[in-house]
Amino acid sequence: MTKSHTHLDDLLNDPMVQLVMKRDSVRPEHLRSMLERVRTQAVEDGIPPAHVIDKGCGFGRLCL
Repeated sequence: MTKSHTHLDDLLNDPMVQLVMKRDSVRPEHLRSMLERVRTQAVEDGIPPAHVIDKGCGFGRLCL
């Protein structure tokens, strides 16, 4: 990742994110687990990473 991206650990350590997660009863380990399942499923289904999908190509289209 480049410096322009925020890592999940950085987000989860942010006090505001922690307050929202607490309010919504979201635990970090559950969020990590859900994100890993979604990532794994996307890879298995052949869905390209988000950076490959570009808004400029129109709704739901891929710019390869």
